[in-house]
Amino acid sequence: MNWLRRLFRRNPVLSLEQSLALTAYRSHSQIAGAAPLDTLRFVVADVETTGLNPFADQLISIGAVEMIKGGIRLHSGFEVVFRQPQASPNANILVHGIDGTTQLGGVDPAAATLQFLDFIQNAPLVGFHADFDRLMIDRATNKAVGLAPSNSWLDLAYLAPAVMPEPGRRLPRGFDEWMDKLGIVNQARHNALADALATAQLLQVVLARAKAQGINTLASLVRLEQDQRWLKQR
Repeated sequence: MNWLRRLFRRNPVLSLEQSLALTAYRSHSQIAGAAPLDTLRFVVADVETTGLNPFADQLISIGAVEMIKGGIRLHSGFEVVFRQPQASPNANILVHGIDGTTQLGGVDPAAATLQFLDFIQNAPLVGFHADFDRLMIDRATNKAVGLAPSNSWLDLAYLAPAVMPEPGRRLPRGFDEWMDKLGIVNQARHNALADALATAQLLQVVLARAKAQGINTLASLVRLEQDQRWLKQR
C-alpha cells in the first residue's frame, strides 16, 4: 500500500520565500559528463542520524565542505541540525554528541533543507558509503519540501580501492581504515562536519590518483565507480 500513500500524500506547505528558494535550486543546470575534474566544484557530505536504518531512522544533522579545483574551502563549511520532534536515545547521543536540547532546538526541517540545497547548488555530491547518506538526505528533504536533491553522487568506498589497488594485499574496508592508511587526522569522529572534512581529504587523494591513471572527466569517474560496484557484486 506504499504506492497509495505516495499517491495521496500532501505536499509540504511552503512559504513564498521557501518556494522561491526551491525554484532557485531547480534552476541550476546539470553538470555535463565531459566536464574536466580539475575544474569542478564538489561538495563532500556526511550525516548523523538516530540509527543505521536508512528507511526508518531520522536525519539529525548534515555536514558538508566544498572542494573547488582540487582545493578544500576550509572557510566555507556547512553544518545544520534538523529540529527533532523528540531527542534520540542517550546511546545514540553518545555516538554523535548532539545532545537532546540541541536536537529539539534545531532548525526547522524545511529551512534546514533549503539551506543545504542553497549550499550544494548543482555540485556532484561525494560521500563514503554514500548510499546511506543519500537515502537519509532524500527521505528528509522529500518530507520537508517535497523534493530530493537531483545532484549526482560519488562513493569513495568504491573509488578509493579502484584507484589505489594493491594486488595481493588486503585493502582498507572501512572509513577509519582508509584514514589510518593515508594518515588523515579526523579531529572529531562522528561529527558530520569533521567527517566530511576528512572525507574531502580522501577525495583529494582519489582525484590525484585518478588523474594519474588518465581519468579526467566527471563521466569517466562515474563510470569507474559503476564498474567497481559491478565487480563488488560479482
